[in-house]
Amino acid sequence: MTADPRAPKENPSLDAIPADRASQPHTSEAPFGADARVLRPRRAAPADTVRATRAEVNLGALRHNFHVLAKHAGATALWPVLKADAYGHGAPAVARTRERAGAKGFCVALVEEAIELRDAGIRVPILVMGGYYGNHHEDVLHHGLMPVVYEPEQLEAFARVARFRGGEPLDVHVKIDTGMARLGVRPEEIPSFAEALLARSELRTFGAMTHFACADGLTVEHAREQVRVFEEALTALRVRGVRPAVRHAANSAAVLRGVALYDMARPGLAIFGVAPRTPEDRALSDELKPVLRVRSAVIALRDVKSGEGVGYSHLWHAPRPSKVATIAMGYADGFHRALTGKASVLVRGKRAPLVGAVSMDMAMVDVTDVDGISLHDEVVVLGAQEGPLGKDEITADELGAWSGKISWEIFCGISRRVPRFYREP
Repeated sequence: MTADPRAPKENPSLDAIPADRASQPHTSEAPFGADARVLRPRRAAPADTVRATRAEVNLGALRHNFHVLAKHAGATALWPVLKADAYGHGAPAVARTRERAGAKGFCVALVEEAIELRDAGIRVPILVMGGYYGNHHEDVLHHGLMPVVYEPEQLEAFARVARFRGGEPLDVHVKIDTGMARLGVRPEEIPSFAEALLARSELRTFGAMTHFACADGLTVEHAREQVRVFEEALTALRVRGVRPAVRHAANSAAVLRGVALYDMARPGLAIFGVAPRTPEDRALSDELKPVLRVRSAVIALRDVKSGEGVGYSHLWHAPRPSKVATIAMGYADGFHRALTGKASVLVRGKRAPLVGAVSMDMAMVDVTDVDGISLHDEVVVLGAQEGPLGKDEITADELGAWSGKISWEIFCGISRRVPRFYREP
């Protein structure tokens, strides 16, 4: 019997793979004389930790959020989106947790992101949505991945590789542009694209998908219009003989609103505990739990005279005799320079404002009103803290508002030099 070329190669037991396995370098030679290689930067591993700065991922909260979304999705299968290193949370460990929690598949943007998951032992289907494959079409087949296609050139490249390998046809997902104007087959191009797809017996249309532009809008009317265009596109494909087995469109906002719950859905941000917000700043759920907590520590304390300048360019001058703490986290870690003069951190359970410019490796905090402050005290820049002076939480939405960014950017901006620690409650 011919082996199924879509199946991933054998991997060790999931339990035998260490949490930092994905930090090891991976290369993959491309076929047909191409000299490109799939490379990944190395993430700082817990064993490499020297300073106190770290990101803590609560796996219990991750499972809770998955089950909340599954409740909203009903019979619709959830394929969580793990692109950008699982939104900065560390894709391999997150994927293993979600696979055990019942995820039917995963979505990523890049081939190298999918390979990282396969190297970590992930066995469920992985959909590569970004559409750019370079010269690595062979890697897609070798690792049992599902590509998203929307250009005739992609069809020919994958058909050529599948023909070379032999065996079962390669399953692909066709992307339809219903109003995002970014990637996908335009409705008027469907007849010619369907003809090109059917002409290549090496390919099999497993899925059809689209991407919402405004699912978190004030109303769902724009999303409903995209659904209408998508339905027309599906009909146009069917009458020409292209019949996808699954259809999918819903992101986190659409799942929480019950819109476009087809055969599968692709939640992203909500899995990590942040509910999408509407333009009038209304959260679409109050059931989700934060997954990520980022903390550092006080590495220096000094008394500053009234009027004395602090930090680069002396952007802050002490309005009174003050005590200033230096923390071991800066913009190279993802603590954005745009937070200068706007953000607060948590120390001993109390908020303390940033002062002076955030620098590459450090930032400074006015701790004059933090009773009992001392060297090595924990400082939380994202997440909750309970201490002798109270209990509080700094959210990704707050950091986004202070820095002029969105929650997605806050998570994705936490650099790979910040080690991820995975915790059970």
